[in-house]
Amino acid sequence: MTNTTRRALLATGAATAFTLGTVSFAQAADGDLTRTVTGTLPPGSPDYVYLPVELPRGVRELHVSYAYERPAVPAGTQGNALDIGLFDQRGTALGGRGFRGWSGGARTEFFVRGDDATPGYVAGPLKAGTWYVVLAPYTVAPQGLAYTVTVTLRLGASAPAVAPVHPPERARGRGRAWYRGDCHLHTVYSDGRRTPAEVAALARAAGLDFLTTTEHNTHAGHGAWAAHAGDDLLILLGEEVTTRNGHVLALGTEPGTFVDWRYRARENRFGHFAREIRRAGGLVVPAHPQATCIGCAWKSGLGDADAVEVWNGPYTPDDEVALAGWDAALARGRWTPAMGNSDAHRDPDLVGTPQTVVLADELSRDAILDGLRAGRSYVAESSAVSVEFTLADTRGRTAGLGERLTVPADEPVTARLRVTGAPGRTARFVTDQGVLHTAPLAADGTGTAEWTTTAAYATYVRAEVRHPATLPPLPGALVAFTNPVFLEAS
Repeated sequence: MTNTTRRALLATGAATAFTLGTVSFAQAADGDLTRTVTGTLPPGSPDYVYLPVELPRGVRELHVSYAYERPAVPAGTQGNALDIGLFDQRGTALGGRGFRGWSGGARTEFFVRGDDATPGYVAGPLKAGTWYVVLAPYTVAPQGLAYTVTVTLRLGASAPAVAPVHPPERARGRGRAWYRGDCHLHTVYSDGRRTPAEVAALARAAGLDFLTTTEHNTHAGHGAWAAHAGDDLLILLGEEVTTRNGHVLALGTEPGTFVDWRYRARENRFGHFAREIRRAGGLVVPAHPQATCIGCAWKSGLGDADAVEVWNGPYTPDDEVALAGWDAALARGRWTPAMGNSDAHRDPDLVGTPQTVVLADELSRDAILDGLRAGRSYVAESSAVSVEFTLADTRGRTAGLGERLTVPADEPVTARLRVTGAPGRTARFVTDQGVLHTAPLAADGTGTAEWTTTAAYATYVRAEVRHPATLPPLPGALVAFTNPVFLEAS
């Protein structure tokens, strides 16, 4: 059955969504009810196409499968990619309560029952009414995107819902200390290939004290982590919100928080959802802002950000560009704390490469988020690397990462960097003018570097540790970098 025409879709192509004809079923006493829908989405289709499905009473399971054609395309032209998700009878309103799951392009089928659901989908009642399968054409080939969706309703008594159990918001910790974390991780609850148990084990092996689960466009995995937390590992909850104009982490939100993603930068809706993230107790963190994959680069600016993910996974040129952009914003007076995360999905992705090391009063959700928000943190490639960085005036007053030291404009200020775990690497001191001092670190991996400046000369100082350069004059990859310490002339 074809539910729409090319003309209808093109007529609404400037909009962000389009609704197809409704799929309905003849009532049956028991057994399965199945309907198959076919159609073609032309180039220029809306971002989201909704397929209404009428659920009668007495449905115990909803099962959906889909497929689409992938014709050959000319070199340099994008082929077909079609994502899928589900909303229930409460509707598809932006930011509404109807969301029931998302698998993007990671799965070809899913189910929802009262007591269980495919990872990425929310189990719970299957109430009668109009549900919506959402099709999201990520890219469309010149020939169009021909799709088939099969909806099966399994009738019978519904199993009772199971209340999710969430991880505790505090672990034992070491009091006020430096804690290591990875706040961008994926599992089978979105497009990852690892289970939460496997990710938690890898986090412990990487020397982490905390992690944040950030599945693409769904909170459905929040209840899968409680068994993997412990006194030695704090698990925070969140979501990676993947808009068509970049990705942003909702980091450390309250359990069950869903953040909508169905908007573009030009619609000016992100500010609203950034406030929703903060109302849920979380941080707003644009992810991999210079990534080169389609739709991945962040285009909604940093005005609503609490921090920014400057380093994502193994260090690459797009991380170098992100670092330069972040530093340029610092020089203009825009202070957004930086962090780094692995964005690990599957083998061989390394959990904890890189990791953010944050000074917190305790190992708790609130304390970790406070430290990240204040910029009391640095980023390191592994738990083998540790950094201490301060500014000190001639009277012995000091300021650490994210802090401010107020001194007379011409009073000497000493920047001190101590590094362990970086044998033979190079330390660099960076200000709003650029790299003003470099020093080699000892071959045994432990080293100290110092440099003197003034508040008249530098508005901030931050430190980097670099690997040897492989493509001079470009610098080598980062081993670690710090957030800045600010100088203010009195």
